[in-house]
Amino acid sequence: MNNEEKKKKIKRIATLFIALYLISFFAINWNDVSWIFNYKAVGGLIDDFFTPYQNTQASRATEPQTQVKFAYSNKNNILEIPKIGISVPIIFSQSAEQNFLLKDLDKGVVYYPGSVLPGQAGQIVILGHSAPPNWPKIKHDWVFSELDSLTSGDQIIVYINYKKYTYTVKQKNILKKGQDITPLNLKQDGNYLALVSCWPPGKDLQRITVQAEVD
Repeated sequence: MNNEEKKKKIKRIATLFIALYLISFFAINWNDVSWIFNYKAVGGLIDDFFTPYQNTQASRATEPQTQVKFAYSNKNNILEIPKIGISVPIIFSQSAEQNFLLKDLDKGVVYYPGSVLPGQAGQIVILGHSAPPNWPKIKHDWVFSELDSLTSGDQIIVYINYKKYTYTVKQKNILKKGQDITPLNLKQDGNYLALVSCWPPGKDLQRITVQAEVD
């Protein structure tokens, strides 16, 4: 074997070693470095992710409702969507600033700051990430990926203050970026829920919103 062949062999071995090292490193430290590959962190896609929610009027309570059905539960601050197998923590973000919301979305779905409570008249807005097919279930990037599967009559369950509130889906819409969420106006004193995510899953092109009314 001449010197040139030896150099090529050494180079191949070195390349293989580096590749194996990188694979092992990312496998062991995936939770800490996964943001590098997060489609929401690339190309400035996050810049206007939250703009549809700033003017939703989602959060202004009027008079408390007096006839909202609920059942006591040992669960607290959890959102469940039986049809798509979701049970996820509800995070009450302390600020509507993007940095705070992004950190909280890693922990679950976000109860948009200022939204009314289930016992008050008005609209609740809950935000969640979505991800493309086969995206690894890291943190909660994937949690609202199947919102499009929901149809009128499906149930959404919210556990807050150890009380269980059941909402029934009324409508589903695809919104343009920056377009306000129009509250349902079925009853003046009603309590409504809007689930919101990017659409299509994994792409910051539009928004999907699923709106529901408390039973």
